[in-house]
Amino acid sequence: MTAILSRPSGTSDPAREVADRRAHLKDAIAAHEAEAQQAARQGDLAAAARSILAALDAERRMAGAGPQVLQVIKPRG
Repeated sequence: MTAILSRPSGTSDPAREVADRRAHLKDAIAAHEAEAQQAARQGDLAAAARSILAALDAERRMAGAGPQVLQVIKPRG
């Protein structure tokens, strides 16, 4: 029964890929926030602003990871 339910080795798990992508983006957000704080402490406001924008971009991409509702709903013909 295990052989029937197991996935072939060449097939990837979409849920796992989404989880990995979200974890990577979460790490990137934390890194950008730390860079922004360090730059702000040093008085480099331009670098702090760039890091904040990069963190916001990663947050936006993280929110878009995974299945989208509009992709699941099909219009009635």
